[in-house]
Amino acid sequence: MVDVLEITNDLNTILQRKDQDIVNAMHQVRGSKTRLQCIRDNGWELLLEKLSLFCEKNNIENTNMDDPFYDGISRRRGSHVSSLHHYQVDVFYAVIDMQLRELNYLFNEVNTTLLISMASLNPSKSFKAFQVEDLIKMADFYPSEFLKHELGFLRGQLTNYINDVRGDERFSDLKGIGHLAKMMVETNKSIIYPKVYLLLKLALIVPVVTSTVERAFSAMKLIKNDLRNKLGDQFMNDCILSYIEKEVLDDISNEAIMDEFYRMKPRRQM
Repeated sequence: MVDVLEITNDLNTILQRKDQDIVNAMHQVRGSKTRLQCIRDNGWELLLEKLSLFCEKNNIENTNMDDPFYDGISRRRGSHVSSLHHYQVDVFYAVIDMQLRELNYLFNEVNTTLLISMASLNPSKSFKAFQVEDLIKMADFYPSEFLKHELGFLRGQLTNYINDVRGDERFSDLKGIGHLAKMMVETNKSIIYPKVYLLLKLALIVPVVTSTVERAFSAMKLIKNDLRNKLGDQFMNDCILSYIEKEVLDDISNEAIMDEFYRMKPRRQM
């Protein structure tokens, strides 16, 4: 657990930073997956060695892995599982596989490619991260916005765009994608390069959509629990909306809510 938590703790710390470079964050995710897989493939024997040394140092009787594993139930019924199988498969592999499944679910190949592609729009350091092919890959994720026959046109527009903004002093000190989109509107380059500006808007939408979905699922787990597992869809949606938009509802007085309720009540009766 210490080895696993060392890997995931560093990753969690990095992902929580607001100023985190997306490319470096994705490399950290891939590195964490690789390290966890390495522990799964080669870490069991090393763990047994550490266990033996710990038991010898503290005068603790070491477990014989060939003995049957007993818990409260299997001791009465007899066990067909060895201690080796229990600790290696049911504990060691299970913990690491749980971590890997979580990382693969949150950062699958599509999500990772999309985030790395979005990083190419970053205007920092004279658009150092800009890569035409990465942005073409990003466009492929939006087939309704970028048709196949338009990708060649997009490639040419991206080339013209990067040459233009790198030579424009107004784009030399931008802090992020949001500032870049604002500057493109102010300089009318959003009209000159409409497809590039569309990529910028899509990149700005992704974090908002992702965080909104995560908040909705978190709220649903709290609201639709074991005691309220028969909530209807409409009532649950209303409860989730109220839970998520707490700041908005705080500005609405109880009197206004009661007035709206009584105003709607005759319609419901009709």
